[in-house]
Amino acid sequence: MKDTRKKSLSKAISWRVLATLTTMIISYFITGRIAYALSIGSLEFVFKIVLYYFHERLWGFSHLKTKALIDT
Repeated sequence: MKDTRKKSLSKAISWRVLATLTTMIISYFITGRIAYALSIGSLEFVFKIVLYYFHERLWGFSHLKTKALIDT
């Protein structure tokens, strides 16, 4: 399957949903407050989805450069 921006974004969102739910559950058990758990989870979701997207794009770009070097 071709690596596309849409695919990268879909992977980032699906992973973040699962990981954020885990973070919210852990945060709730630690703090005992649902508001804190939701706040922590929301911040984590936004920051990590952006970081994952750029990581995924850089990974794809580096793969293309490596392949070009090997093919020459």
